[in-house]
Amino acid sequence: MAELSAETLKSELEIFGIPYQDDSVLDKMVEQCICSRLQIDKIVLEWVAYSSTKNGLKLTLDNLEQFEHEVLNKRNKQSFRIEETHNRTRDINSLQDLIKAEEEEDDLLDSYSTPAKGSQKRALTTPEHPRSKRSAALLASPGLLLSPASFSPSATPSQKYSQRGGKGEVVVTFGAVQGTRWVGRKAPGEGVQLELLEGPEDSLRCSYKYMFQRLRDVRNVLTEKIEELGEGLKSHFSIEEFSPVSLPAQDSVTVLGQVCCDSNGKLNAQSVLLEAGPEQGGQQVPVDLSELKEYSLFPGQVVMMEGMNTTGRKLVASKLYESVPLPFYTSEVKMEMDEEPMNVLVACGPYTPSDSLTFDPLLDLINVIVRDRPDVCLLLGPFVDSKHEQIEKAQVTETFEAIFTRCIESIVDGTRSVGCHLVFVPSQRDIHHHFIYPQPPFTLPNLSKDQRVTLVPDPCTLLIDGVTFGLTSTDILFHMGAEEISCGTGSDRFSRILKHMLTQRSYYPLYPPVEDVNMDYEKFQSFGQMPLTPDVLIIPSELRYFVKDVVGCVCVNPGRLTKGQVGGTYGRLLIQRSATSEDGKRVSPCLAAQVVKI
Repeated sequence: MAELSAETLKSELEIFGIPYQDDSVLDKMVEQCICSRLQIDKIVLEWVAYSSTKNGLKLTLDNLEQFEHEVLNKRNKQSFRIEETHNRTRDINSLQDLIKAEEEEDDLLDSYSTPAKGSQKRALTTPEHPRSKRSAALLASPGLLLSPASFSPSATPSQKYSQRGGKGEVVVTFGAVQGTRWVGRKAPGEGVQLELLEGPEDSLRCSYKYMFQRLRDVRNVLTEKIEELGEGLKSHFSIEEFSPVSLPAQDSVTVLGQVCCDSNGKLNAQSVLLEAGPEQGGQQVPVDLSELKEYSLFPGQVVMMEGMNTTGRKLVASKLYESVPLPFYTSEVKMEMDEEPMNVLVACGPYTPSDSLTFDPLLDLINVIVRDRPDVCLLLGPFVDSKHEQIEKAQVTETFEAIFTRCIESIVDGTRSVGCHLVFVPSQRDIHHHFIYPQPPFTLPNLSKDQRVTLVPDPCTLLIDGVTFGLTSTDILFHMGAEEISCGTGSDRFSRILKHMLTQRSYYPLYPPVEDVNMDYEKFQSFGQMPLTPDVLIIPSELRYFVKDVVGCVCVNPGRLTKGQVGGTYGRLLIQRSATSEDGKRVSPCLAAQVVKI
């Protein structure tokens, strides 16, 4: 299969002596190859045929748009119908019916013609008598970089995905969406400043050694977390000092500690312990929550409590103080008055249906990017999902790294004409990558010089045109949702968990973590904390998609691009850095946001 690249296209055009306007024409044709599932040589032949009918049309961007509208779009509709027919005939029974029908057709033809020397009937397809080239041609041949035929013996596209309903339906809206144009700036990506907030030196840039962690080091990290949040609580609520948790006292005391469970089971109102740091004695004390009118607690949460501990063996809590979020980012660069809003697209894997290794959802997403021309695309893993049925059963015939590389190259090549920035975030479920948290960025030497591509770790904080984005592909919502207990809060669970993340100033405040998350606590202390409260927090989850404003931070769960065998959702945001309002209050830079079905 010829490689889908501008160089291959250039050499193919030279064979026919076809001049072209500039390199942007090559990029556009490569994009059309990917979107129309054509090989380079095929699209050149299509162009030659088309231009000859138009009296030798010149190869320009405008003419390519016309070519796409008049030829490729019609061809795609026809191939889609053919593909649907093939999809229906790829099980063994219907294949045998097809062969039988052809044999009957041959018999009918034989009755009207003179018999030839050899029989014209089709031989049975068995290992001893393999299928002929003619019958092999009945099955659709892969014609695209993302075709699964080369890395999976089962190249059948997902029936349920292709028959999904509600394509492009908006399922969640946020902000002023009336009359909003969901397109990027006139020149998408140009002039967009995108970088890691902490800078390259203080960010996780490459893989590191793990699987050696001393319990003492873990203890030190947790202790420093208690002390750091304790200082914030002490200054915010004007507390002079904290009392040791296990010291008997006849008066009301104020204590600081980390919430934990008295056993290995799930936390409940009767099993809450408060574990103090070394400065407060380092002891654990059971907590009676019966006098609290409202609370929301989870294992690993650092809290301040007020209450009575007359015996030193149980704290009867009467008041619960939560930590306070960090301040927002303030840009020193002044905003231009006529600055256009920035369009940001967010999508999270898996990018294939669970019953097939075809990347059809990803191809549909590339078409959305080409149509809407966003300025920045935030793409979170998994790209090669370890939980995929065919990967779990070892039914792939190519390395995971090769599948991943081709997947990324298709995204880069398919969006080259758009010019948008691409940010790739790894996932714990990416089978070819390190299963460790925090997770280092992907390594892609071929794309290291591409200015459009940014490879970031999980989690990370990005600064895009003066607006901060917090990103994590780890499903902390699902993990904390299973552990959190609450009473009388009056708010929904998503908002509570998101507020906990912001007040605990961490991308993964749960301790101990779930079994799926392999935490390296020393790296987590350096790279897993929030340096500030982000303007936008991207937090994809298996749970239902949403867009919420939590203590001034716009939190987005775009859902996953595929949900099992059917299509999922992606998110899009309109961002404009705004000056402080007249009354001095901060104005959110997120003008509008939507979650849309693929």
